[in-house]
Amino acid sequence: MVNYNVTVYTANLATAGTFSNVSIKLVGTDGESEHTWLISLKWALSFLRGAVSSFTVSCPVSIGKLVLIEIDKPRLLLFFEDTWFPAKVEVNSPEGDTYNFPIYRWITDSEVHRFREATALRVVEDNHPLGRYSREQELKQREEDYRWDVYLEGIPHCMKAESPLSLPNEVRFSFTKATEFLYTLATAVAELQLKGLTDSKENWPNIEAINQVFWFKRTDISDYVHDHWKEDAFFGYQFLNGVNPMLIQRCSTLPDTFPVSDDMVALSGQCSLADEMKSGNIFLCDYKRLDGLKPNIVSGKTQYLMAPLVLLHKTPDDKLMPIAIQLKQTPADDNPIFFPTDSEYDWLMAKIFVRSADFNEHQLNVHLLRTHLLAEVFAVSLLRNVPMVHPLYKLLVPHTRYTLQINYLARALLISEGAVFTEFASSGGEGMRTLLKRSLASVTYSSLCIPDDIVARGLEDVPNFYFRDDGLKLWDIIHRFVQGVLSFYYKNDAEVQKDSELQKWIFDIFEHGFLSKESTGIPQSFTTVAELVKFVTMAIFTSSGQHSAVNTGQFDYGGWMPNTPISLQRPPPTTKGTTSEATMLQTLPNVDTTIQGLSTLWLLSKKSTDSVLLGQYPDDHFSEKIPFKLIKDFQGELQELSVAIKARNEKLEIPYTYLDPTEVENSVAI
Repeated sequence: MVNYNVTVYTANLATAGTFSNVSIKLVGTDGESEHTWLISLKWALSFLRGAVSSFTVSCPVSIGKLVLIEIDKPRLLLFFEDTWFPAKVEVNSPEGDTYNFPIYRWITDSEVHRFREATALRVVEDNHPLGRYSREQELKQREEDYRWDVYLEGIPHCMKAESPLSLPNEVRFSFTKATEFLYTLATAVAELQLKGLTDSKENWPNIEAINQVFWFKRTDISDYVHDHWKEDAFFGYQFLNGVNPMLIQRCSTLPDTFPVSDDMVALSGQCSLADEMKSGNIFLCDYKRLDGLKPNIVSGKTQYLMAPLVLLHKTPDDKLMPIAIQLKQTPADDNPIFFPTDSEYDWLMAKIFVRSADFNEHQLNVHLLRTHLLAEVFAVSLLRNVPMVHPLYKLLVPHTRYTLQINYLARALLISEGAVFTEFASSGGEGMRTLLKRSLASVTYSSLCIPDDIVARGLEDVPNFYFRDDGLKLWDIIHRFVQGVLSFYYKNDAEVQKDSELQKWIFDIFEHGFLSKESTGIPQSFTTVAELVKFVTMAIFTSSGQHSAVNTGQFDYGGWMPNTPISLQRPPPTTKGTTSEATMLQTLPNVDTTIQGLSTLWLLSKKSTDSVLLGQYPDDHFSEKIPFKLIKDFQGELQELSVAIKARNEKLEIPYTYLDPTEVENSVAI
C-alpha cells in the first residue's frame, strides 16, 4: 500500500467554502486510485473559506506520474446545493514528487469535474489517453458554455448570455466586485435624488452652478480641469495625455476640406504654415467618423454633434496650441473656420464642440470598441478553443478576469435601448450604431500595436507625450515577458504551425472579432513564434495598459462637464460674433443630461478593492520554474517602470498616472 498526501486549498473569497462532502480520484500514467472521501479531523471545517486541509489517499501500488484528478461534491441530504471555490489541489506522491492541479473556479453541482496537472501541454504533447479525452471533453463543454452572439451587425461578436447569472461561474464577478459595483451605482443615484437634480430638464443658470453635481466627488486633476478648461494650452495637452490620445497625427499636407492659409493663422516665430508642416510642427485631429451621424433626441430636443477638424501647432516652448478649428467636414459660408483671435465665446464654443465630439469618438471607438469589445473577443475565443492545460490559456486567462460580465453590463446599462448612453449622448441611438460600424471598419492590426501606431501617426518625437513614453515602455516589458514564456513552450516555428488549438484561437478572433476582413491585417493563422508573440503582446496590452489609458481618467477629465459635454443642445454658430455666455449655457447639456453623464463616468472610473494589477498572478496556473522566473522578472520590470513614472510625475504640473503599473489592472474589469 502506498499513500498520497493531498492538500486542498479553498479560496479566500466570500462564500467560497462548502459544508458538502468532497471526494477525489487520482489518475496517473500507470493507474488510478479509488474515489476517496476527503475526511480529516476538521470534518465540516475542511473546506471553509481560506481553509488549507490535508488528506491521505491510499493505493495498492504506485499509479505513476499524475495526469489529472477527478473531484465531486455531492449534496448533503436535506441540504440545498451549495457552491465551492477550490483554488488548487497539491499532491505529494510516495516517490517524493509534488504535483499541482490548478482549479480556480466555482463548483456548483454534484457532477464529477476533471482537472489537469499544472505542467503545460500543447495538444501534440498530450499523449495519455485519459488526458486527451479529458482535453476533448473540456473543449466540447466550453463550446457549449461560451457561444458567440451578434449584438449588432458590423461590430465584433460577443458572448451569448441572457443575464449575468447565465454566464459561467468562472467568469462572473466575485461577491466583493458585484457588491461594490452596485453600491457605487446606488449611492450616486441616491446622492442626486437627495439634491433634487434627477429629471431636471432645466439648463444651467450659470457655469459655476455645475459645481453642485458631485461636489465632493473630486480628484486633483478634475480640480485642475475646472480651473484651466478654457485655456488653449490645456485644450492641446488633452490630445496627447487626456483619455483619447489616439486621434492626433502629424500633418504634412492640409486636407482639401480644411482650407487654412498663412494669412489666417498666427504662428510663433512668424514662420509660414508650409514651413512649420515641413519642420513637423503641425498636427491634425480629424473627427471624420462622426460626419453625417443622425443626432440623438434628448429630453425632446434634437442634439448636435459635429465632425470637426482641428489644427494644432507645436510652439518653440513645446506647447501644443490649437490654431484653427472647422466644425463640419465640408467648407461652406455657414461653416466658418475659428481661430484664437476670434471673440472669446466664438473660440470657446468651437473648442466645446470639439470636446463633445471627442467624448463621443472616445467612448464608442477608442474605449468601447478598441478595448472592451476586442478584449471580449480575445477572451471568448480563448475559453472556447484553448484548454486549461495549454500554455496560452495559462498565460492569457488572468487577462480575461471579469471582462465578460462587465461587457454584458455595458450592453445592458449603457448602450441598449433606454440605457444611459443611448438616452443622453448626442451619438446615441442610430448614430451610435453607425459610428461603431465605421470604427471597426477603420481598425487595423498596426493601429492596435502602439509601436506601429505611434510611427504611423508621426508622433515619435513629440515632446511631453507621456502616453507614448509610458506606453512604449510598457509594451516592451510585456513583449519581453510574452516572448520568454512562449519561446519556452514553442522552440521553433513548426511547433506553432502544428498547434491546432492555437490556430483555432486566432482564426476565431479573425472571424468573430474582425468579421473575416483581410484588410484589417489581423492574422488568420500563426506561422512563426514571432507572429504569435506580437499578437499575444497586443492582446495583453489592449486588455491592460490600453484600457487603463483610455478609461481610468474619464472622471478626471470629464468630471467638470464643460470640458467634456456628453451632448450639446444647440447648433454651432454659423456666423462669427453671435455667441455669448448665455449662448454657451443654452448649448451645454441640461441638468439631467449632465448628472447622467457624470454619474456614469464616476462609475466607470471606480476600481474595485479586489482588482488585480498587471503582473500580479494570485492564481498559480504555471508549475515550471522558467515561467515562475519570468513572472518574477516581469514584476521587477513593472516595478522599475512605476518608480520612474512616479519620479517624473513629481516634476509635472499635471501628473500622468494611467500607465503606471500600480494603476493598471490585468484585465478589462471596469
